[in-house]
Amino acid sequence: MSQILPGIQSPADLQGLNEEQLEKLAHEMRDELVRVLSIRPAHFASNLGVVELCLALHLTFDFKKDRLIWDTGHQIYPQKLITGRFAEFGNIRTKGGLMGYPNPAESPYDLFMTGHAGCSISTALGLKLGDELMGDPDRYSVAVIGDGALPSGIVFEALNNAGSLNRRFLTILNDNQMSICPRVGALATCLDRARLTNFYQGSKRNLQKLISKVPLVGGMANQAIDQVRDALKALLTGGMLFEEMGFHYVGPIDGHDIKALRYWLNQVKDHPGPVLLHVLTVKGHGVAQASKDPVTYHTPPVFEKVGPDRTIVSLKRGGAKAYTDAVSASLYKAMQDDPRVSVMTAAMCQGNKLEKVRENFPARFFDVGICESHAVAFAAGQAKAGMRPVVDIYSTFLQRSFDQIFQEVSLQNLPVAFFLDRAGLTGPDGPTHHGAYDIPYMRLFPNMVVMAPGDEVDIDSMVRFSLTHEAPVSLRYPKASLETIDRPYQRIELGQAEVYEWGGDAIIVAFGTLFPTCVKAAELLKREGLDVGVINARFAKPLDKTTILRAIEEATVLLTVEEGTLEGGFGGAVLEAANAHGVDTRNIIRLGMPDRFVEHGERQELLADLGLDVAGIANSIRQALESGPNAGLGERRISA
Repeated sequence: MSQILPGIQSPADLQGLNEEQLEKLAHEMRDELVRVLSIRPAHFASNLGVVELCLALHLTFDFKKDRLIWDTGHQIYPQKLITGRFAEFGNIRTKGGLMGYPNPAESPYDLFMTGHAGCSISTALGLKLGDELMGDPDRYSVAVIGDGALPSGIVFEALNNAGSLNRRFLTILNDNQMSICPRVGALATCLDRARLTNFYQGSKRNLQKLISKVPLVGGMANQAIDQVRDALKALLTGGMLFEEMGFHYVGPIDGHDIKALRYWLNQVKDHPGPVLLHVLTVKGHGVAQASKDPVTYHTPPVFEKVGPDRTIVSLKRGGAKAYTDAVSASLYKAMQDDPRVSVMTAAMCQGNKLEKVRENFPARFFDVGICESHAVAFAAGQAKAGMRPVVDIYSTFLQRSFDQIFQEVSLQNLPVAFFLDRAGLTGPDGPTHHGAYDIPYMRLFPNMVVMAPGDEVDIDSMVRFSLTHEAPVSLRYPKASLETIDRPYQRIELGQAEVYEWGGDAIIVAFGTLFPTCVKAAELLKREGLDVGVINARFAKPLDKTTILRAIEEATVLLTVEEGTLEGGFGGAVLEAANAHGVDTRNIIRLGMPDRFVEHGERQELLADLGLDVAGIANSIRQALESGPNAGLGERRISA
């Protein structure tokens, strides 16, 4: 039972605690993280690793007025625990509960709702300059960024700018040798060298003994100290890289030693220019299994049993296979059959279920780190050389490579296949991770084919199609369990929908894996005496205009259903096609995600809220039919 933690209502309450009490508080915070994981899946290893860093930061700065940005944000749980949210912590990642990421609506300590990696230095630097321009130059600004995010292009853009602006500004490099998966790239090797020594700790004092026997005097001795110090940093660490960019580099230091952290934070906080403090942490610290296997314990299944000293006795396993499993299995088979197929992912090997590909096709598997723009341009180069590359990235993260999709792929009409995992509602991860926008942003581009499987039956053929089509292809699928509709199979052909069943009263046109839900809704309405058909659209671009325009003209009501934003989405494509052909659109209703950010919750809860479950789809058709022949002008939206 926690004794100190319940009494921490704000970071100000930390100030009265002695070192022993702070250590106990850190222990209690980790116990609370374990307790929550016994209730529901949540981000785990990353939060275990920053408990002491979080405490030290809030002990050193006053973030009621100072500025703190946690990069990515999935390691925000310790901050939530000490900023007045302990009593609500048990409902984190539930509908109506605390978000699993920073959320300004919850607390003034959460400045940005973050969920993508690499932006913390830019935003924290912007806060610093903004405060100056607003007449408040004394505010400190701190960015905490992980080593996995460090290679992101925007990070170096921000470091370059910060070094030239030369303001008092602190970047903390939280180096735990991990992203979600193990970090990759040359920069990772550079940081690994830094772990070999804490010899200098950013101070000349530790070099005095080394050069004390050198027969130099006066200014020459001081110059020698500087030269030896710089040479050691260049040889042993990545520190020289940051110093060449204008940062004062300090570290590496132990990120689990509160006393040391407080000492060094106080040492650097008033440095007149930008500082990079290199902190070494262990992802999963305090739970043996999590520190040993931080990939599995990044967001593990629920803990069914927890033993003494936080030993995880068992995890809740099982569950149905997901669309990600089916896509990765089909991709693996395609790589067996065609040596031209290669795969690029952006630090999401585990999330995209690519471990088997990585193990068996290492020469054709490329984890480029959290560098989505590079992944797409890299794939374009491979495609130009004759390969059939697959860019396998979450929908919400692929947005970061918009310009490369345009310039390097679509403009060149190169056969790059984009596999968009987590398309649609991602449940407890919330608005930063919902894959709401890929239908509009992919169908914008000439040459791009935009498709989505209706169910498991479509997946293997769509994967094969994407790897043989001589143009770029976008294939989207959700974070959801596989479903299958029993029916005679209709092969995948470019721009051709699958007519599951025709209907006179209403036809539901489903784009994506809500197709089985639409079939169930149609069956429900049939039992009520209505003649309702269902079309599995398969393609948003090119659209099957022949089939869909006929459906608009023949059915009393046509309902489009998609797990994506209505603005610019599949339903919009249907309206555009009808308008271009002079077809009356007053009987068209569109269901999808509304023009607002959808909060977190279980996927089925969110689908029900948006009218995208069986009951909601059936009710939309009932209401349209009851309202008469002029129902459905343009669209029907779900109110906030």
